[in-house]
Amino acid sequence: MNISQLETLIMISKTMSFRKAGELLNLTQPAVSAQIKSLEEEFKTQLVDRNQPVTLTDKGQVFLTHAEQIVNIVDDLKLRLADLDETPQGHIILGTTTSIAIQILPRILSYFQDQFPHIKTSIQSMSSTQIYQHVENGLVDVGIGYLIGNSPSMSTSTLYYDTFELVVSPRHPLASAPGGARVEVLGQTPLILLSPDTVGRMFAEEVFAKHGIQTHVIMELTSSEEVKRMVELDLGAGIISKQSVAEEVRAGTLKIIPIMELEVTHPVGVITKSGKYVNSAMRQFLSDLKGMPETQFIGSE
Repeated sequence: MNISQLETLIMISKTMSFRKAGELLNLTQPAVSAQIKSLEEEFKTQLVDRNQPVTLTDKGQVFLTHAEQIVNIVDDLKLRLADLDETPQGHIILGTTTSIAIQILPRILSYFQDQFPHIKTSIQSMSSTQIYQHVENGLVDVGIGYLIGNSPSMSTSTLYYDTFELVVSPRHPLASAPGGARVEVLGQTPLILLSPDTVGRMFAEEVFAKHGIQTHVIMELTSSEEVKRMVELDLGAGIISKQSVAEEVRAGTLKIIPIMELEVTHPVGVITKSGKYVNSAMRQFLSDLKGMPETQFIGSE
């Protein structure tokens, strides 16, 4: 049984003619007959009395009631699906780092939720390496994090570029160093670093190894927000995202100490699974996100 057969039966009940039903449905009379015969064989009963004028049998009348309900449901479904293109709705699960969730997403979501109130957004915080894993496994729909490596199963799009910086409290001895510091100070300063599975920590370790620096790591934390709080207490110096400390630098509670060897840009962007079905909510969100200028993500210094 298919929808076309049901529509044919409904039209026959209205026109009381195989020929007229075929004309209205743009079908030949033999095609109309074949569809009705197929229905009758499938349900093992006669639905149409073929004497002139054509009428439905008692069983055909019962069948007609349900056929009309089914066709109405399908028509309603088509309208609802079409409406999604006009009024996107649904649920999006975002995976992102804590600093991006705090510093960047409010700017994006405040606009997005105003424009599309029927779209629900859930946010899960994790490291960038975990974002890739969660997107790959279908646990989150969209990832926003540092873009690391290339994978044929992933689709990425850069939103902006960030750097990792050495930050200290205004009371730290390095805070008064004019014009920044040499990379060697990283081996002479107690450090508060991100956990080993984060992009920031992996980059820092590369710098340490390249310059033969033996570090004194006094604390490891899972997010930039935690590192910032500890550095503000002057418990040590931290290496974290420049974007994540923009507000504290403006407020004067943290200070960036420029080190040339750390001045490497890292792309931050959208991570999705290649080939995955994109519902209307996600399609609208990605369209808005990728259409925003880089200045929307980067706060003024």
